Amino acid sequence: MSLPVDAPAGEALSVLSRFRVEFYDCLYSRADALFELTDAILCADGPVKTLVELCLTVEHRRGHGALYAALDRGWLEPTRLRRALAGLPLPKAADGRIVLAVDVSHWLRPDAPTSGDRLFCHVYGRGDRSSDQLVPGWPYSFVAALETGRTSWVALLDAVRLGPADDATTATAAQLRDVVERLTTAGQWSPGDLDILIVMDSGYDVARLTPARVRRGFRNIRATVARPAAAPKPSRPGPGRPPGSKNRHRAKRHDVGKTVKRAESIKEHQARRG
Repeated sequence: MSLPVDAPAGEALSVLSRFRVEFYDCLYSRADALFELTDAILCADGPVKTLVELCLTVEHRRGHGALYAALDRGWLEPTRLRRALAGLPLPKAADGRIVLAVDVSHWLRPDAPTSGDRLFCHVYGRGDRSSDQLVPGWPYSFVAALETGRTSWVALLDAVRLGPADDATTATAAQLRDVVERLTTAGQWSPGDLDILIVMDSGYDVARLTPARVRRGFRNIRATVARPAAAPKPSRPGPGRPPGSKNRHRAKRHDVGKTVKRAESIKEHQARRG
């Protein structure tokens, strides 16, 4: 969950406390171990690369055996968690409209041949498009609520993994429909309010997603992106002549003799040979 920066401290702690209770209720099996495991992931210093590192955090008060047992036999009810996320305070646009952004992010798993339902995920390379790659992994479709303020507050509402038999457009339409229904049930939107705006990139089939208010892509989105820092200019001139100056000491030319003009075509070459 996420809250705006200018939210009062007492209100933010109250919302966080209620969400922690609701999240605990979503854990149907091995609830205590999974709850401490979630706290350990959130409070770990830096990215977590192995499960053993989570056992060393202060928030995880159990042994490594309980950690593996929770991941193997624990259960989190995703439908109930999605309803809890829909009931949290949502970021909105300046006019009070709900803006939903949908996009696909890949969890690359090239070294996991035994993992099922992997797909070839398109990964953009650096530089030109010739360096793009197709890496095995799991694509996930995310839906988040956006705001237009200075804090760029974002609230994640849903995540669905796309399988080999799924159609991206059909799965996205069903996902957005479920998110809007949950927001309506939670009282976030009601008939008569401003229409919900959906933002997506140009890779989606907008014609199949209608009727809906869809914002497809952004014109000149890269115009405001800052360029990477260039190499600093040297304080002293380096070796060699400065760029742009004329070469006063040209290299000497040696006469190697007169060369015979080559024939421009095969017929001329055969005529010279007789």
